[in-house]
Amino acid sequence: MPAMVPPAQAHSSPIAPLRLLLVHARPSDAQATLALLQASGQALQTRRVASANGLRTALKMQDWDALLYQLQVPALTAQAALKLLHDQHIDLPFILLAGDTRESSDKAVARLIQAGAHDCLGRDDFSRLLPTIAREIRHARHRAEHRATLEMLQTSEARFRALAANLPGMVFQLQRGPDKVLRFLYVSDGCDKLIGLKSHELLAAPHRFLEIVEPTDRLSLEHAIEESAVTCRTLNWEGRIRRKGLTKWLNLRSTPQPIDHGHLQWHGIATDITLSKEGEAKLRRSKEQLSELSNHLESAKEEERERIARDIHDELGSTLAVIKIETALLNAKLPEKFHELHDKARAIEGMLDQAMNTVSRVARELRPGILKEFGLPAAIECQADDFSRRTGIACRVSCDDDDGASIEDHVSLALFRIFQEALANVAKHAHATRVVVHLRREKGHVILEIRDNGRGISEADMNKPKSFGLRGIRERINNLNGEFSIGPAGQSGSLILLSIPVVRRPLPPTVTGESLQRKLF
Repeated sequence: MPAMVPPAQAHSSPIAPLRLLLVHARPSDAQATLALLQASGQALQTRRVASANGLRTALKMQDWDALLYQLQVPALTAQAALKLLHDQHIDLPFILLAGDTRESSDKAVARLIQAGAHDCLGRDDFSRLLPTIAREIRHARHRAEHRATLEMLQTSEARFRALAANLPGMVFQLQRGPDKVLRFLYVSDGCDKLIGLKSHELLAAPHRFLEIVEPTDRLSLEHAIEESAVTCRTLNWEGRIRRKGLTKWLNLRSTPQPIDHGHLQWHGIATDITLSKEGEAKLRRSKEQLSELSNHLESAKEEERERIARDIHDELGSTLAVIKIETALLNAKLPEKFHELHDKARAIEGMLDQAMNTVSRVARELRPGILKEFGLPAAIECQADDFSRRTGIACRVSCDDDDGASIEDHVSLALFRIFQEALANVAKHAHATRVVVHLRREKGHVILEIRDNGRGISEADMNKPKSFGLRGIRERINNLNGEFSIGPAGQSGSLILLSIPVVRRPLPPTVTGESLQRKLF
């Protein structure tokens, strides 16, 4: 059992017992060592061993603070004791107590120090034994803390490498010095799959990354790095690389961190976004094709409207005009005594007037000839007048057209159709009594504002599955690269606001006579 040795002083010591393992051949030597330590007043817990088995047993029993080895122990040499500690991975302060033997020569002590002993005290130095033990215990604790820290770092690094290896891309650490030269400090193994370069190749030659970037994208990468370095904002770059005949899209996203002496580091990840870019390109092409199809359908629709309007005007309008003339002639030739026939003829003439007005109105709505001849403001005013007569809803129009210039035909037609659709929605859903329309130009844009005092429009109304009117308006605006908004107008009513970039062109020469009548109607 370990021996508890009280201090030499009469009073108790507040210091915790010092746990010492004594490897001494003779008990008398061990007693002499203990007596020396007792004189300092240090409480001790000791055990003496003199063989390898005894040392193993003592090490298994408990932890020790230090081991004191008295040189010249026949059953357990110092080298054997050091090897035993090493094999069991025990870092225990090992202090040699030298005597006057051959084993305590300078060369022998030097060999033992190289083998792992921490200090050696001669007989004349035994007065320094306790301070030496305390110092070596501190050193042992520092080594233990260092090993624990190193183990934690290794565990953390292993965990990080495992995470980096499983990320879909390349984790990297990039550094730029005051000379603006870039070099990689760390690159995960994913770089081989991502860019076709081994991590050690990229670490040894960072310029190889720039070499595989497409020349057209290289400048944007350099600009993105420079901007991130200057502003210390996140680097977020998308570009193409070419490797082994294949083109890939990469996204580099990393956070800059200033360090000492003008250096800057980025910690981030590079990912393959090729599939995403291809999907975006397909979606963009699909939208373009849908837009082209929509434009084609609108053009075909306008052509069909124009044909129908022409047929209505030329055929039906002419027929009605002839019928009216014949009816008027018939009425004039009837004897005055046939009052009922005269009344019937006048009634027929009235119905013919209504029919001709309807034909004229339908033809104008199908083919707004006034739009081509007098421009958008006049067409909107004419449409507003027709709307007021048909629905009884007051419609006030104000147009800023001080310079007499017009806009492109397809833009004018699109805005006119949107205006028609907006008025139709007001008549169907708004329950309004007044509509205010304002057409103006601002900074190269034509602005159309339509405001009513009806019940307004809710978010649910705008998102109805069958709200094709609003969808049609949005589609027309998108095709013209314009902006569209719809929402409540103050406390009541709704507001539609359109903004479309326009190219102004002069009005065509004024025409008169029969050709103008044909174009208008």
